[in-house]
Amino acid sequence: MQKEVRKTGDFGIGLMIHSVHMTDDVPALNKFYEEVFGGLLFMGVDEPNWLEVEDRWAGLIMISDLCIETMAPNVPVDPAKPVGKFYSKYGQHLHSVGYKVDDLIGLGNRLIQQDVYIGAPGGGKIQEMDPSTMYFYPSPRDMFGLMAELCAVDMPDDPRQLNTWSSQLKMWEHGHPLTIRRLAYITLGVRDLDAAVDTYVNKLQAVPVAKGIDDEARSRYEIVQLGDCLLQIAEPLEQDSDLGRHVARWGNMIYGITFRVADLDSAESWLSRKGVRTKRTRPGMLAADPEDCYGAPYFFTAEAIQNDPFES
Repeated sequence: MQKEVRKTGDFGIGLMIHSVHMTDDVPALNKFYEEVFGGLLFMGVDEPNWLEVEDRWAGLIMISDLCIETMAPNVPVDPAKPVGKFYSKYGQHLHSVGYKVDDLIGLGNRLIQQDVYIGAPGGGKIQEMDPSTMYFYPSPRDMFGLMAELCAVDMPDDPRQLNTWSSQLKMWEHGHPLTIRRLAYITLGVRDLDAAVDTYVNKLQAVPVAKGIDDEARSRYEIVQLGDCLLQIAEPLEQDSDLGRHVARWGNMIYGITFRVADLDSAESWLSRKGVRTKRTRPGMLAADPEDCYGAPYFFTAEAIQNDPFES
């Protein structure tokens, strides 16, 4: 059966269509995800996909219930285009997330009415939503650093929307050494947790799930449900921490991705065999070295989230 998509808000924010990982070599990053994460590449299999309006190359790869879009700017890099501008500033880095929205026009107009800057495909400001608009980007400045593509269409050939999905999903947990059960959450690092949570709850109608202090990460956080995934919004309590250094350098910005796994020892052993350095931040949490993951902080946890709406 297909993936059951859970939605939030009046406008039907639903499936997280992808999380984008910026790189300079899409085939190399695809190979990394295939060989280390057991990723299933379903767009750009033979060669990367080209999109002229974005001046970029990309692939789509499935890892459990998370779709990663591997993306690279065209060469020579054009810093006037959004993709080239991002790459010129950040290099290899987690870039954004994307969501399917039932009523994209209604959501866009709601955000415009709340003085949120809405970016058009390829750049430029949308003053009023056009019914023909297929996707847009709220300004990260107004979203506390999270770049989010909101769209009205599905990703072509998305495995989660096939009737074979419920069978295929089991392969990551039971057939791969990482034992990934599902995406746990995406982490957004921020300087002001309370203001960020207020924006997500009141402007995007995210649903509060849990909050607390992470002593090992030295952060204060809240977890909200935004569409069909969880977003952890985290404020560092100390600058001398991985999250603290990230926020000090980049400001409000997407930070990391955490997977829920069945066997943390198996995941740790597998990553070591694949040349990915790791450390146990606490007994139930494993952190992969971003230098070995093309600049992306990946975490693996055996811990349950309090009030997790996706835990079966």
